[in-house]
Amino acid sequence: MDSKKQYTIAINREAGSGGRSLAERLGEKLGINVYTKAALEGLIEHFGLTEGEIEHLRTRKQSWWDEVCQFNKQFAAAGSEYEVNREVTPKQVYHMEEKLLKEIAERESCIIVGRAAFHIFKDTPSVKKLFFIADRDYRIAHMKAKLGVDDREAARIIDETDKERETYTKSIMGVSRYDCHNYDMVLNITNKDPEKMADFLAAIVKAEMQ
Repeated sequence: MDSKKQYTIAINREAGSGGRSLAERLGEKLGINVYTKAALEGLIEHFGLTEGEIEHLRTRKQSWWDEVCQFNKQFAAAGSEYEVNREVTPKQVYHMEEKLLKEIAERESCIIVGRAAFHIFKDTPSVKKLFFIADRDYRIAHMKAKLGVDDREAARIIDETDKERETYTKSIMGVSRYDCHNYDMVLNITNKDPEKMADFLAAIVKAEMQ
């Protein structure tokens, strides 16, 4: 792809929609890497946290007053042991993740799934922002098959995951992940053949981005 234009595909998806699998198929069709939690490796190294702790921070709601108090706390403790072991805020996680994802996108054409990529790359010219949704019954059935749980538990996981993702985008970026204006395309992939959908999207990307 050296002779072709470099681009980024930012994919968001509803929990249980099968969007990540579709993203991986699309990556295969286009011959580019697909990044899901790749940025976490850099965050873990930077902050010295576990993957679980990073994910918890991403979904923690924090007000502007919390941020001010946190700044004052760090400033007052400058030069002390606290400065080295200070509490990591969700906003710090977002900015480090933003930096890592932009470094990846500058290096190669790629697909980034989740990680608020739709917002991180909102002003990037060579980006295609996609949002995959699906009917609730389809999502529950998909989650049941994936995790081996019953309908009730599958629905709980879906609702909890979607709520955490929405809380994160609203509290850190001030936008809703469900606002269709954040994307170039919003696709309902309920009962759609993943292979045909990947072919469809690959054709659009090749026509518009490469």
